[in-house]
Amino acid sequence: TMLRQLSKVSIFKSVTTTTATSRGFSSIPLSNKNFLSISSLTSVELRHLLDEAASLKNLYKNEEAVDYSPLKGKSMAMIFEKRSTRTRVSTETGFTKLGGHPLFLSSQDIQLNVNESLYDTSKVLTRFNDLILARVNSNSTIETLAKECGEGRVINALCDMYHPLQTLADLMTLEEQWGRGGCKGKTLAWVGDGNNVIHDLMVGFLLLDGNVNVATPVGYECHPTVLSRCAEIVEENGTRLITTTDAKEACTGADVVVTDTWVSMGEEDMYEKKVAEFAGYQVNKDLMSVTNPDSKFMHCLPRHQEEVHDEVFYDEKVSLVWDEAENRMWTVMAVCMAMQGKTSM
Repeated sequence: TMLRQLSKVSIFKSVTTTTATSRGFSSIPLSNKNFLSISSLTSVELRHLLDEAASLKNLYKNEEAVDYSPLKGKSMAMIFEKRSTRTRVSTETGFTKLGGHPLFLSSQDIQLNVNESLYDTSKVLTRFNDLILARVNSNSTIETLAKECGEGRVINALCDMYHPLQTLADLMTLEEQWGRGGCKGKTLAWVGDGNNVIHDLMVGFLLLDGNVNVATPVGYECHPTVLSRCAEIVEENGTRLITTTDAKEACTGADVVVTDTWVSMGEEDMYEKKVAEFAGYQVNKDLMSVTNPDSKFMHCLPRHQEEVHDEVFYDEKVSLVWDEAENRMWTVMAVCMAMQGKTSM
């Protein structure tokens, strides 16, 4: 028993000595900076967040470290204009594990840009909360929150343009398969809509020195701003970005195939139209047959069978979807830690 107690103390001592001395004066990457998109990160910041997430996962999986609470006394407002399963549960659970207090605020709970301006709401929340996580409809809302709340406050949990927390979970999951830095030289294939998920994932994978093939139907291409940022990264590190309308071309020689829902929340009236326009984009064994040996599949969930066949989705040798979902928690915990100038490493 004494040995176990000493072991526990030593773990906490090594963790708590690597803490920022004061807000805004930490050498920890992303300290005192908002988390808005993967494009807004440096490669050093991205690397730190992935390492921090892996460290936290290892720490909390160790039964002797369950009482580690580096964010005790901190609070986070969670603004949800759009409902979610993984984002809400992973964030509330993760922030609570860190010792903090998360507050879930739906559009029915607060006056977000309805009877009170977004400016006024942001000013009030910053008086109460250390962090503000927002899952909203428009990127303009995220930009306004970031401007009015100041640096080191705002976490983008999804908007119409970006989904950076999902990318962190995806990259962490791939590094668990391939090792730290294992994305280098690998090829990621995206098959589907050129949406907020791929906007961050393509930037993140390129920053880790991987190659990206993107297949989207005509009219569903990725945003030019994101493609421009990707072109800059490719120029800097010599990686490759290919865009096409041919799903099989994108998957040929890929090490991981990723897709997402074709019909996003709020687009339900477009279901039949989009399913018709995405014909040939279902990830199935035929599509996976042109990928590299031991290739993997990922989907951020929720999934629909028209997007990926059960033969791929439930294949435990191929599909990483459950690890990917779990890692949403460890990665958002890493973001909260970094923004508060703390690290478990």
